[in-house]
Amino acid sequence: MPIALTEIPAPVASPDPPRKRWTRAECATLEASGLLDQESLELVEGELISKMGKKRPHVSSFKRLHEWLVHVFGWRFVDAEAPIDVAPEDNPTSEPEPDLIVLRQDDSHFTSNPQPQDLRLVVEIAHTSLSFDLKVKAALYARAGVPEYWVLDVAGRRLLVHRNPQSGTYMDVAAYSEHESVSPLAAPQAQFRVADAFQVL
Repeated sequence: MPIALTEIPAPVASPDPPRKRWTRAECATLEASGLLDQESLELVEGELISKMGKKRPHVSSFKRLHEWLVHVFGWRFVDAEAPIDVAPEDNPTSEPEPDLIVLRQDDSHFTSNPQPQDLRLVVEIAHTSLSFDLKVKAALYARAGVPEYWVLDVAGRRLLVHRNPQSGTYMDVAAYSEHESVSPLAAPQAQFRVADAFQVL
Protein backbone atom coordinates (compact mmCIF):
# COMPACT_ATOMS: atom_id res chain seq x y z
CA MET A 1 0.00 0.00 0.00
CA PRO A 2 1.43 3.42 -0.90
CA ILE A 3 2.61 5.69 1.89
CA ALA A 4 1.31 9.25 2.07
CA LEU A 5 4.12 11.76 1.75
CA THR A 6 4.17 14.80 3.98
CA GLU A 7 7.28 16.22 2.32
CA ILE A 8 8.49 16.12 -1.24
CA PRO A 9 11.71 14.13 -1.29
CA ALA A 10 14.84 15.94 -2.38
CA PRO A 11 15.95 14.99 -5.88
CA VAL A 12 18.78 12.50 -6.05
CA ALA A 13 21.91 14.21 -7.32
CA SER A 14 23.09 12.78 -10.60
CA PRO A 15 26.02 13.75 -12.77
CA ASP A 16 25.40 15.73 -15.93
CA PRO A 17 25.36 13.61 -19.06
CA PRO A 18 28.65 13.69 -20.93
CA ARG A 19 28.90 16.39 -23.56
CA LYS A 20 31.06 16.55 -26.65
CA ARG A 21 33.68 19.30 -26.56
CA TRP A 22 34.33 20.68 -30.02
CA THR A 23 37.50 22.12 -31.53
CA ARG A 24 37.81 24.75 -34.21
CA ALA A 25 39.29 22.15 -36.56
CA GLU A 26 36.29 19.85 -36.07
CA CYS A 27 33.85 22.71 -36.63
CA ALA A 28 35.65 23.72 -39.82
CA THR A 29 35.37 20.15 -41.11
CA LEU A 30 31.66 20.00 -40.30
CA GLU A 31 31.05 23.40 -41.90
CA ALA A 32 32.88 22.35 -45.08
CA SER A 33 30.72 19.22 -45.28
CA GLY A 34 27.54 21.27 -44.91
CA LEU A 35 26.58 19.68 -41.58
CA LEU A 36 27.13 22.81 -39.48
CA ASP A 37 25.64 26.27 -39.90
CA GLN A 38 28.56 28.29 -38.55
CA GLU A 39 26.66 31.56 -39.04
CA SER A 40 24.18 30.69 -36.28
CA LEU A 41 26.68 29.18 -33.82
CA GLU A 42 29.65 30.45 -31.83
CA LEU A 43 32.38 28.20 -30.40
CA VAL A 44 33.27 29.08 -26.80
CA GLU A 45 35.35 26.79 -24.58
CA GLY A 46 34.47 23.75 -26.66
CA GLU A 47 30.72 24.36 -26.69
CA LEU A 48 28.63 25.51 -29.64
CA ILE A 49 26.51 28.45 -28.49
CA SER A 50 23.43 29.51 -30.44
CA LYS A 51 23.44 33.10 -31.66
CA MET A 52 19.82 32.97 -32.79
CA GLY A 53 16.76 34.56 -31.24
CA LYS A 54 17.90 38.16 -30.67
CA LYS A 55 14.98 40.20 -29.39
CA ARG A 56 14.12 43.72 -30.49
CA PRO A 57 15.74 45.49 -27.48
CA HIS A 58 19.04 43.70 -28.28
CA VAL A 59 18.81 44.70 -31.95
CA SER A 60 17.98 48.30 -31.10
CA SER A 61 20.84 48.67 -28.60
CA PHE A 62 23.24 47.02 -31.03
CA LYS A 63 22.35 49.51 -33.79
CA ARG A 64 22.72 52.52 -31.48
CA LEU A 65 26.09 51.48 -30.07
CA HIS A 66 27.39 50.41 -33.49
CA GLU A 67 26.49 53.82 -34.93
CA TRP A 68 28.31 55.62 -32.10
CA LEU A 69 31.46 53.51 -32.44
CA VAL A 70 31.55 54.08 -36.21
CA HIS A 71 31.16 57.82 -35.61
CA VAL A 72 34.10 57.82 -33.18
CA PHE A 73 36.50 55.34 -34.82
CA GLY A 74 35.40 55.15 -38.48
CA TRP A 75 33.53 52.36 -40.23
CA ARG A 76 36.69 50.54 -41.35
CA PHE A 77 37.75 50.07 -37.72
CA VAL A 78 34.47 48.66 -36.37
CA ASP A 79 33.36 45.09 -37.10
CA ALA A 80 30.07 43.44 -36.14
CA GLU A 81 29.74 39.77 -35.19
CA ALA A 82 33.13 38.88 -36.65
CA PRO A 83 35.20 35.97 -35.29
CA ILE A 84 38.37 36.77 -33.36
CA ASP A 85 41.29 34.77 -32.02
CA VAL A 86 41.88 34.65 -28.28
CA ALA A 87 44.76 33.43 -26.08
CA PRO A 88 46.86 30.61 -27.60
CA GLU A 89 45.70 28.16 -24.94
CA ASP A 90 42.04 28.96 -25.71
CA ASN A 91 42.24 29.12 -29.51
CA PRO A 92 41.81 25.38 -30.22
CA THR A 93 38.38 25.31 -28.56
CA SER A 94 37.19 28.94 -28.82
CA GLU A 95 36.39 31.27 -31.69
CA PRO A 96 34.11 33.90 -30.18
CA GLU A 97 32.16 36.35 -32.31
CA PRO A 98 31.58 39.46 -30.19
CA ASP A 99 28.69 41.72 -31.10
CA LEU A 100 31.15 44.54 -31.84
CA ILE A 101 34.91 45.01 -31.98
CA VAL A 102 37.09 48.05 -32.54
CA LEU A 103 40.32 47.34 -34.42
CA ARG A 104 43.70 49.04 -34.14
CA GLN A 105 44.11 48.95 -37.94
CA ASP A 106 41.42 49.23 -40.57
CA ASP A 107 39.86 45.99 -41.73
CA SER A 108 41.72 45.93 -45.06
CA HIS A 109 44.82 44.67 -43.19
CA PHE A 110 43.21 41.36 -42.18
CA THR A 111 43.15 38.13 -44.16
CA SER A 112 42.34 36.01 -41.09
CA ASN A 113 40.83 36.52 -37.64
CA PRO A 114 42.06 39.58 -35.73
CA GLN A 115 44.46 38.66 -32.92
CA PRO A 116 44.04 39.98 -29.36
CA GLN A 117 46.74 42.61 -29.95
CA ASP A 118 44.70 43.91 -32.91
CA LEU A 119 41.75 44.83 -30.67
CA ARG A 120 41.08 48.11 -28.92
CA LEU A 121 37.64 47.27 -27.59
CA VAL A 122 35.30 44.27 -27.49
CA VAL A 123 31.56 44.72 -26.87
CA GLU A 124 28.81 42.24 -26.05
CA ILE A 125 25.14 43.24 -25.99
CA ALA A 126 23.54 41.20 -23.20
CA HIS A 127 19.79 40.80 -23.23
CA THR A 128 19.43 37.14 -22.20
CA SER A 129 23.15 36.26 -21.93
CA LEU A 130 24.31 38.56 -19.12
CA SER A 131 25.73 35.89 -16.79
CA PHE A 132 27.55 34.15 -19.64
CA ASP A 133 29.01 37.43 -20.91
CA LEU A 134 30.14 38.52 -17.44
CA LYS A 135 31.72 35.21 -16.48
CA VAL A 136 32.74 33.01 -19.39
CA LYS A 137 33.27 35.69 -22.02
CA ALA A 138 34.97 38.11 -19.61
CA ALA A 139 37.49 35.45 -18.55
CA LEU A 140 38.11 34.47 -22.18
CA TYR A 141 38.81 38.06 -23.22
CA ALA A 142 40.88 38.79 -20.11
CA ARG A 143 43.10 35.74 -20.77
CA ALA A 144 43.58 37.08 -24.29
CA GLY A 145 44.66 40.46 -22.91
CA VAL A 146 41.87 42.45 -24.58
CA PRO A 147 42.45 45.88 -23.01
CA GLU A 148 38.81 46.90 -22.68
CA TYR A 149 35.58 44.90 -22.67
CA TRP A 150 32.10 46.40 -22.51
CA VAL A 151 28.94 44.48 -21.63
CA LEU A 152 25.76 46.40 -22.35
CA ASP A 153 23.13 45.09 -19.93
CA VAL A 154 19.92 45.78 -21.84
CA ALA A 155 17.49 44.70 -19.12
CA GLY A 156 19.42 46.55 -16.41
CA ARG A 157 19.93 49.64 -18.62
CA ARG A 158 23.59 49.91 -17.65
CA LEU A 159 27.05 49.45 -19.15
CA LEU A 160 29.64 47.23 -17.41
CA VAL A 161 33.16 48.32 -18.34
CA HIS A 162 36.06 45.88 -17.84
CA ARG A 163 39.67 47.07 -17.95
CA ASN A 164 43.18 46.12 -16.85
CA PRO A 165 43.32 42.39 -17.68
CA GLN A 166 45.75 40.44 -15.50
CA SER A 167 46.14 36.68 -15.14
CA GLY A 168 42.81 35.93 -16.77
CA THR A 169 40.80 38.50 -14.81
CA TYR A 170 39.78 42.11 -15.37
CA MET A 171 41.04 43.96 -12.31
CA ASP A 172 38.92 47.07 -12.92
CA VAL A 173 35.17 46.59 -13.48
CA ALA A 174 32.74 49.49 -13.23
CA ALA A 175 28.99 49.73 -13.83
CA TYR A 176 27.71 52.90 -15.49
CA SER A 177 24.00 53.67 -15.14
CA GLU A 178 21.90 55.18 -17.92
CA HIS A 179 22.44 58.58 -16.28
CA GLU A 180 26.22 58.43 -16.77
CA SER A 181 28.75 58.63 -19.60
CA VAL A 182 31.99 56.80 -20.27
CA SER A 183 34.94 57.22 -22.63
CA PRO A 184 36.72 54.28 -24.28
CA LEU A 185 40.39 54.01 -23.42
CA ALA A 186 41.19 54.26 -27.13
CA ALA A 187 39.19 57.52 -27.52
CA PRO A 188 39.32 59.44 -24.23
CA GLN A 189 37.94 62.55 -25.90
CA ALA A 190 34.68 60.79 -26.85
CA GLN A 191 31.86 60.55 -24.32
CA PHE A 192 29.29 57.77 -24.69
CA ARG A 193 26.02 58.49 -22.90
CA VAL A 194 24.77 55.13 -21.68
CA ALA A 195 21.14 56.22 -22.05
CA ASP A 196 21.69 56.59 -25.79
CA ALA A 197 21.97 52.80 -26.11
CA PHE A 198 18.42 52.20 -24.93
CA GLN A 199 14.94 52.80 -26.16
CA VAL A 200 13.07 55.58 -24.38
CA LEU A 201 10.74 54.19 -21.73
